Amino acid sequence: MTMTKGDDVAILDGAAPLFARYDVIFCDVWGVLHNGLRAYAAAGDALARFRAAGGTVVLVSNSPARSSSLATLLDLVGVRRDAWDAAVTSGDLTRAHLNERGYRRIHHIGPPGDERVFVGLDIERVELDRAAAIVCTGITDEQESHRPLLFRALELSLPFVCANPDLVVEVDGELFLCAGTVAQLYESMGGKVYWLGKPHNPAYEAAHKLAEEVRGRAVERERIIAIGDAVRTDLAGAVRYGIDCLLVAHGIHRDELLSDGQIDRVQLRRLLDGVPHRPVGVTPALAW
Repeated sequence: MTMTKGDDVAILDGAAPLFARYDVIFCDVWGVLHNGLRAYAAAGDALARFRAAGGTVVLVSNSPARSSSLATLLDLVGVRRDAWDAAVTSGDLTRAHLNERGYRRIHHIGPPGDERVFVGLDIERVELDRAAAIVCTGITDEQESHRPLLFRALELSLPFVCANPDLVVEVDGELFLCAGTVAQLYESMGGKVYWLGKPHNPAYEAAHKLAEEVRGRAVERERIIAIGDAVRTDLAGAVRYGIDCLLVAHGIHRDELLSDGQIDRVQLRRLLDGVPHRPVGVTPALAW
């Protein structure tokens, strides 16, 4: 079911009745399963119950890290391992894209720790003028500070590979800019950007393939629901792929949507005003 524009969106305290309609969940990570430092116990419990009842959970993250590194982080922050079956990250998609395009020299924008995503690839990280492409995994300064570099990249007609399409990420209640802000700036300047992650279809296609591998059979899209905290990526991407979406309010939209821990319907309508699609439900936080 997908609600049409103008319908009231159901506000859910628990997701169990909704989950009964589906065989597969595509679940966002940051803002839904943890806050960057600590796991949300109720969210992990809900996904574990869904799996125990025969469901399959594929994590779909815009993290620029590989899915193997994501699994390690989830263990560190306390996300229970029985809450998910498989994962696909923007980092995985970025590696596949770099191989497909055959880039051998890239200019990297992002924290030094993000360079782990390139391990095992036949790629050299070089200065801008020697690069065949820019790969941005994160932002270490203000968005505008990258403008001079981007102007030079435009002169060189360099493609820009965005390894994290998010604009912001929550870490322990504070929002930080992501690679998507630099990609958005480059695109507005006329540059070519490859967006590797939500809301774009390749992320969902990869997750769908993983779900079918886990289940050992085909899965129809009407039996899949996405869970996420961002209208721009999670909701838009789910609708674009033809699946339903449950929106979690206490992620990046928490200041807009929550008042004393409860969803403000007026603010919810305001957030969705002008958005050409609706979630099947909104919940303050993922819980069974």
